[in-house]
Amino acid sequence: MSERPRGCLQVDELRQMSADGQIDTILTVFPDLYGRLMGKRITADFFLDQILGSGMHACDYLLTVDMEMDVVAGYEFANWSSGYGDVHCVPDLTTLRQITWLDRTALVLCDLHTADHQLIPEAPRSILRQQLQRLQSAGYGAKVGTELEFYLFKDSYEEAKSKNFENLETSSSYIEDYHILQATKAESYHGAVRRQMSASGIPVESSKGEWGPGQHEINLCYAEALEMADRHVLYKHGCKEIAWHQDAAVSFMAKWHSDLAGSGMHLHLSLWDPEMETNQFTGVDVIDPEMALQVSPVFRHFLGGWMSHARGLMPFYAPYPNSYKRFIHQSWAPTVLGWSRDNRTAGFRIVGDGPSLRIECRIPGADANPYLAMAATIAAGLDGLENKTEPPPVFSGDVYGSSDFPRVCSTLHEAIDELAESSMLRQAFGDAVVEHYLHFFRTEQKKSDESVTTWERARYFERG
Repeated sequence: MSERPRGCLQVDELRQMSADGQIDTILTVFPDLYGRLMGKRITADFFLDQILGSGMHACDYLLTVDMEMDVVAGYEFANWSSGYGDVHCVPDLTTLRQITWLDRTALVLCDLHTADHQLIPEAPRSILRQQLQRLQSAGYGAKVGTELEFYLFKDSYEEAKSKNFENLETSSSYIEDYHILQATKAESYHGAVRRQMSASGIPVESSKGEWGPGQHEINLCYAEALEMADRHVLYKHGCKEIAWHQDAAVSFMAKWHSDLAGSGMHLHLSLWDPEMETNQFTGVDVIDPEMALQVSPVFRHFLGGWMSHARGLMPFYAPYPNSYKRFIHQSWAPTVLGWSRDNRTAGFRIVGDGPSLRIECRIPGADANPYLAMAATIAAGLDGLENKTEPPPVFSGDVYGSSDFPRVCSTLHEAIDELAESSMLRQAFGDAVVEHYLHFFRTEQKKSDESVTTWERARYFERG
């Protein structure tokens, strides 16, 4: 866990590579509310002379704009009345890495600070840092892995837009879950992603076809939570840029087509001691003799807190109206908040043994912002540890058919209401942060509610 991946850089290495002409551009970036990278391309000389010590500035409206970069009214954090000033972007040099899919380029992620050098509470990276600090104060660290599913298209992004995102051609014509032959047909893309990510400080385990035509998954090596979130956003960004270079496109929409499988972000998490040497989920408590599952009270209470607050966390797992179209009966996306051992019908799947024992939450979609999803998860788990919350009984069989557990929220409207009523998240994040994100989610819902879709025209244009 402590060994630096290939592609990560020390400042002295960057200086040498800059002097040798191997790197001349530094992407100095931060994640916005959507998890997109925002920032500037800075010359290596200027970065080393100025930004390294002083950071840079960017407009604070970047934590309030919507997907189209529209200025959204109603945020307390930044608005017309306050004049839309700057945030201070402070490079986190532990994230410095060479980006091999771009020519002579390195990248560093920034934390966002106020003028008096405090973390901006509303920034996604700040929210995760705050929860990790709480977790550390409780005597734990977290290791996390995220599995991201996506669709690969033969159409470029520009071609997809010119076709109004209709009648797009996926990279394959049939479901290719684990198919080696079918995956070979798109290996020019996936091989490039595996190689470029691993060379850029984002170690990859494997790639495989998924349960949709053209759907794939490339699994990253697990890491400490903040490092994993950083790798996740860089990987997602890089996948799009590599696709663009190949005149192709990838989509991380939770549900890009009504007839095809959705794309998830399965979130694997385990708690460890502060030195990250011993998995704190392992123990001697026998949950179910038939499942041979032995766990600790830490496991039980973290899972109990996670499950008891799952509905209130859902806007951070499924942030858009489209996200909820993924939760379909027997679609591999969960509809019921049950838990089980190695059972893909459950919202919470327990996998691994000994040091690898972990909880896999199958609720988040590929469209989720990983910083927010992880922060909300840790907050819920900490609440479970503090209150010794026990999980419901473990389930065996098809969880889709169970009526013993609550169900996932069916719409963003419903999830927003759950978040608004979550006293746990208000206490963990602070009221101002929760209200900031409630406004964000409500804006997404409002824009969806106001739009007229192709489906509506086809249904009502003549016959309505």
